[in-house]
Formats: sequence, C-alpha cells, structure tokens
Amino acid sequence: MYQICVSGAAKGESVEEGKRLAESIGVAIANAGHSLLTGATIGLPNYAAEAYKKAGGKMSLGISPAASKVEHVMKYRLPVEYYDTILYSGLHYVGRDTLLITSSDAVISIGGRLGTLHEFTIAMESSTPIGFLQGAGGISEEIHTLINLAHPIKKGSVVTFNDSADDLIKELTRHLDIEHSQYKNLY
Repeated sequence: MYQICVSGAAKGESVEEGKRLAESIGVAIANAGHSLLTGATIGLPNYAAEAYKKAGGKMSLGISPAASKVEHVMKYRLPVEYYDTILYSGLHYVGRDTLLITSSDAVISIGGRLGTLHEFTIAMESSTPIGFLQGAGGISEEIHTLINLAHPIKKGSVVTFNDSADDLIKELTRHLDIEHSQYKNLY
C-alpha cells in the first residue's frame, strides 16, 4: 500500500471541469488499496477524498495548513468529513505543500492553479513521482510547456500523463513497485 497524494484546484474553472476526474481517481486509489493524502482542502482534493471513502478506501489523511481543527474549519473554511485523520500542521499553505508532497510516495495532479504548480515543483525537486490526470484544464494542461522551459528536469524525476484514472494509478504503482522492490516488506 502506497501513500498517494491528490493535488488539484480548490477553486476555479478546473474544479467544474475536473470533478468527475477527481472522483474517478479517488475510486481508483481505493480500489488499488492505497492510502489517500490531500491538502485537506475544498474542490478537487475533497471530491477525491469523498469518492475514496465511498469506494471503501481504508486510510485518508489530510494535511492542513491550519494549526488546529478550529482554525482549519473557522479561519481556512476547510472540510473534515472525508478524512480518517487530519494533521494540523500550522505551516500555512506553503509549508503544508512541502510536507504533503514529501510525505507521499506519488502525486496525482488534476487541473489546478498556483498551489498545484507549487506542489508540482516540490515533487520535481524531491523526485516524488507525479502523474497528471488530463482533462480538467488549469495548470495541469500547461505542464508539458513548463517542463520544456525548465529543462533539464532533475535526474530521477518521474512525470506521466494519462486521461484514465485507473491507468494512471496502475502506471504509478508499477513504477513504485520497481523503485521499492528491495523494500517490499515495508509496504
């Protein structure tokens, strides 16, 4: 079982375009037997968490920018319902993003805006495998261009694109199985 992060827009056009995709990735992660991590936010990550739990997912973890549940709900106006556990990091969004991505075995990104771009750059810098579920618009549709501008990407970085949630999870799982084959007993 791997810890798979779902990253994506909390607001904006790609939330409307990506709702179905977020739900499909939540179900695919649950069906694959993986844990789900998100930034414990609204929008696409929350749609993924809801679908994950409804599909029988075993462990959903949210990493909040807030320092407490009260701050999470009252100041940030973020959800709690579809998480087994929320870590109240107190790191605000910038620090939370780093903790979220570096705590994940792989990241799935859908749509998105500036925060999703930030999480992508953290994944690239930390060599965390990242897959883009295509079709929601937003920053995820521009990543090819950004990768070309930023060449060379860090050695060992894995970036993949797919329009099928099931296929994307299978692809990342295969990669992780190979990468962690010597540590099979830990997973």
